[in-house]
Amino acid sequence: MRVVDDRSAAGAVASLAAGGVALLHPQEQVFAGMLTGWRNQQLARRLAFATVEQRERMVRAFAAHAQSYPWSWTAQLVDEWMTDLRAARGVRASTLRGYQIALRLFCSYATDSAYGWPAECEQRFGTHPVQVVHSWNSAVHVQEAESDPFPTGLTRTELQAFFDHADDQVAAIRSAGRKGWLPAFRDAALFKVAYGYGLRRNEVRMLDVADFGRNPHAAEFGDYGVCYVRHGKASKGLTAQAPQRPDGLALDRRGPRRVGRGSLARLRLPGPGALADRTSRPADAVPDQLPVRRLPRRPRPAGRPGLAGSP
Repeated sequence: MRVVDDRSAAGAVASLAAGGVALLHPQEQVFAGMLTGWRNQQLARRLAFATVEQRERMVRAFAAHAQSYPWSWTAQLVDEWMTDLRAARGVRASTLRGYQIALRLFCSYATDSAYGWPAECEQRFGTHPVQVVHSWNSAVHVQEAESDPFPTGLTRTELQAFFDHADDQVAAIRSAGRKGWLPAFRDAALFKVAYGYGLRRNEVRMLDVADFGRNPHAAEFGDYGVCYVRHGKASKGLTAQAPQRPDGLALDRRGPRRVGRGSLARLRLPGPGALADRTSRPADAVPDQLPVRRLPRRPRPAGRPGLAGSP
């Protein structure tokens, strides 16, 4: 049986001195080899290329600030960098945590003996990399939402004005007899679906008519009581691929979304035939139905799992 050395992979230790050639700039080349190997490790976990590149930039930024290489990094250098990010650049808490996570993951890779970097650094530089980001010098994730206290979203009045404007564009294009009212109607419905189901930009872009279904907890919405997100945000190094449902649709880890997720609720989606009635409505008329409604909280039967995202 032939034994395969894991360090022969691209970016690992064995690739640095292929053919027995000495390194011209050992420090720069070893550091570059670490970054290449770390990149391969993350890609093997099926992380997005954008995520891998962003983390690499963060690690390079710390190396430039510390003016040293990973085998010389200390926790004190991390503390000084975090202080500089907060005091000089005024980064947000989520951004600061992103830097710390990227640095922690890189150090975990560089200190893993399976990749051979500790022994290689010990042989070449007389020292080896250590973990420099710990629980006692990194931000603690105490809550899911870390937004600023001041309001950043649109108010109910602003949302109503925005949705009305989108509908008015459809009516204006159609009444003028010009082409393009159907794409405008599509966009108006898209805005309401994104708001009503709490979807991200790419999740909305990848939606299909087969992604909607009935919700036993909100039967009044008919065939649109739940939205199955198939192309959502990756979680724990996984892409949007997920276990198959009985009907064959692949679901994302975020799972199905209820209409009215959190405080969001039902949005009126008028059909093309209702556009003429809308344009003839007086400006000061009171609508017979609010575009946004809150779903009543229904008791969940014991022992029955609820849909993801349900309040």
